[in-house]
Amino acid sequence: MNSTHNYPTDPEIIDLYFARNEQAIAKTDQKYGKTCMNVSMNIVESRPDAEECVNDTYLKTWQAIPPARPNSLCAFLCRIVRNLSLNRLREMRAAKRSRNLTVSLEELEECVTVDLRHADRLADLLSDFLESQEELDRKLFMGRYWHAVPVKTLADEYGMTPNAVSLRLGRTRERLRAFLEEGGYHV
Repeated sequence: MNSTHNYPTDPEIIDLYFARNEQAIAKTDQKYGKTCMNVSMNIVESRPDAEECVNDTYLKTWQAIPPARPNSLCAFLCRIVRNLSLNRLREMRAAKRSRNLTVSLEELEECVTVDLRHADRLADLLSDFLESQEELDRKLFMGRYWHAVPVKTLADEYGMTPNAVSLRLGRTRERLRAFLEEGGYHV
């Protein structure tokens, strides 16, 4: 045992895993919990998410040892917690994009309903419409409704207030509705 911190050695902890002794997890947390938490927090930047990633790391470690017998338990744990944290970050970003996309599509529903039988025609009309718009309106429209960028982010990007962006988008949607109706696409 290490006398300065009274931590078991890596081989001692690994032997606990091989013996299927649940103390393995407690000893792992005691020795490497802070390290795992720091790795995860640096990636997900959320304490609850990091805590969940660390707990999942212990489960994955329990499932992997045996048969694995890592030379460095710290490196083994850090690799697992890093991968889990990166996966969690991807999930969080995907969920955020999905929420943004849902909100932006709800805004568009007031002027466009998609009938898949006429999707190609609608795509052509949208393309023609966007080509006829000012560059800023086109960029705001594509940012909001194609890339699902939040209004606040667009405002920051183009040096505008969120209210000004919302107003421009609203006017663009009104022009789109009129354009589609003139083109024979019934809203």
